[in-house]
Amino acid sequence: MKLSTLDLLIILGYLLSTIVIGIYLKKRASKNINSYFLGGNTLPWYMLGLSNASGMFDISGTMWMVTLMFVYGLKSIWIPWLWPVFNQIFLMVYLSVWLRRSNVLTGAEWIKTRFGNGKGAHMSHIIVVVFAIFSALGFLSYGFIGIGKFIEIFLPWDAVAPYMPFDLTPEQVPNFYGVVLTSVATFYVVMGGLMSVVWTDVLQFTIMTVSAIVIGIIAMNKVSHETLMSVVPEGWDSPFFGWQLDLDWSQILPSVNGKIQEDGFSLFTIFFMMMLFKGIFSSMAGPAPNFDMQKVLATKKPSDAAKMSGFVSLVLLLPRYFMIAGFAVLALVFFKDDFLAMGNQVDFEKVLPMAISEFVPVGLMGLLLAGLLAAFMSTFASTVNAAPAYLINDIYLKYINPSATRKQLMNYSYLVSFLVVALSTLIGLYIEDINSVLQWIVSALYGGYIAANVLKWHWWRFNGAGYFWGMAAGILASMIFPMIFPDALPLYYFPLTLLVSVVGCVVGTYSAPPAEDHVLMDFYRSVRPWGFWKPVHQMVIARDPGFQKNKQFKRNAINVVVGIVWQTSLTIIPIYIILREELPLITSVIILFITMLILKKNWYDKLDKEDEILEEEIEKGTLDMPQKEEAVVA
Repeated sequence: MKLSTLDLLIILGYLLSTIVIGIYLKKRASKNINSYFLGGNTLPWYMLGLSNASGMFDISGTMWMVTLMFVYGLKSIWIPWLWPVFNQIFLMVYLSVWLRRSNVLTGAEWIKTRFGNGKGAHMSHIIVVVFAIFSALGFLSYGFIGIGKFIEIFLPWDAVAPYMPFDLTPEQVPNFYGVVLTSVATFYVVMGGLMSVVWTDVLQFTIMTVSAIVIGIIAMNKVSHETLMSVVPEGWDSPFFGWQLDLDWSQILPSVNGKIQEDGFSLFTIFFMMMLFKGIFSSMAGPAPNFDMQKVLATKKPSDAAKMSGFVSLVLLLPRYFMIAGFAVLALVFFKDDFLAMGNQVDFEKVLPMAISEFVPVGLMGLLLAGLLAAFMSTFASTVNAAPAYLINDIYLKYINPSATRKQLMNYSYLVSFLVVALSTLIGLYIEDINSVLQWIVSALYGGYIAANVLKWHWWRFNGAGYFWGMAAGILASMIFPMIFPDALPLYYFPLTLLVSVVGCVVGTYSAPPAEDHVLMDFYRSVRPWGFWKPVHQMVIARDPGFQKNKQFKRNAINVVVGIVWQTSLTIIPIYIILREELPLITSVIILFITMLILKKNWYDKLDKEDEILEEEIEKGTLDMPQKEEAVVA
């Protein structure tokens, strides 16, 4: 496959535009550390939502989801619950509001609003930074692997080698392309901070949406429903499942059965129950300290944070799954013979680039590739922006040089960004496929994150020591269990990781006293969590008899369930459009509108009250709210 001159010009034009945006916004972003990492809390919620959606529309994830759709059909809509994708619903309904009321710069800085400034709080502060860096390195490595495999299809080394002063082995080629693309992404995010990330993300999301529509229309024009059904096993077109997966590819493409066995998803009901179990606790923990949390903290007010999180699902899922279904359908119909000829050596993660190279015409090819490069660079850039925020704001500024000047902070932010990218690239060189690093991130590493971060919201006695030992035990378990269970899917030993972390939380909590009364009371008054807060509530009532506690648990729970149904409808509707399944499509659209009406009345119409709570407490002067670090560097 060789790209045409027009395609190359479109791609180069896109890459140059991102660099120009980064340079243009450098001055505004470098005013202070808050402007660099949160855009000065001036960006509209819908732009942050588009940016967040763009960051989730990543190339490695899209390659993975096209593979899932190819192999598992409509049952693949459940597998991203591994993340879990429905954590955006928990954020939308209540957690984004709780988080934004803290008024901080990073997730690690948030710790002091919950645990104060004692020894335990400092320990928990450091462990959050460690986790943030671990997860950032994991996500950056994940993106590095995907982009290298993707570009290799379109720029074979044979076509590039005559212009290079060196030669590469076939194994080194995708790594070389990965290094080049990560360098461009690193440049524009380092220059412009979060403002650069958001503005380029809006450009990228526009390109990706156009690309998604194009590929979906191509698939619908080239493949009829009857033709598709002749090349897939019975049950492929149904999202419903029994105890076992019951997809038999042996008479169509035997290597797919090997892929299913390798993935470990055959006992699908057990797999689904484990995903749901992990997903609920993971979602209740709130966002991990990554770009998703940074976008929540960057909103102007709590209600905007909720709107932003809901907007992500609305704008992301329809175009993304239109594209995913289109690619999968084209590959199933037209690549069957190619895959049969490969025998057991099929690399299913190359389904996406193969489909593009075969079916997309000149000009549109350049636009689509620019869109998918944008998808990679968006996720990569957002992660690069989030990671240095923790090292600079939460380590350097807090413990090493509290009186650092603005110029020092910006220079060290640039340096840390480059070092994080370099280290993640080095890790990516030693990882063979996307799925392996993805499974470790979502099931092993995040298994160690969940217990401490659920308890921090809902149990008053939980303290900084409990948080530290719970997180430390969980992270350590996530490193050890893959060696103890080398052949097991990380999801299946997630309960063990969770148990180890819970034990660390409880033992650590009772090894030290609770946080100071004023810290607990300030947190409870501003965030207003529901849960086990009776002793703190009584202290608050003693000072302010008119205080009203959060009684919204039932409403939040109902909205979460309705929201997950709404989100699933958004996922499956574009697939049914591609497959031309009329009755299921109509049913899904009806469900979508019913759930939207419920959410409008029971969630959206009540958001203004979420801002009033914080405003009233600040006006009363009852809160000792943390100050932004911009005051330090001004």
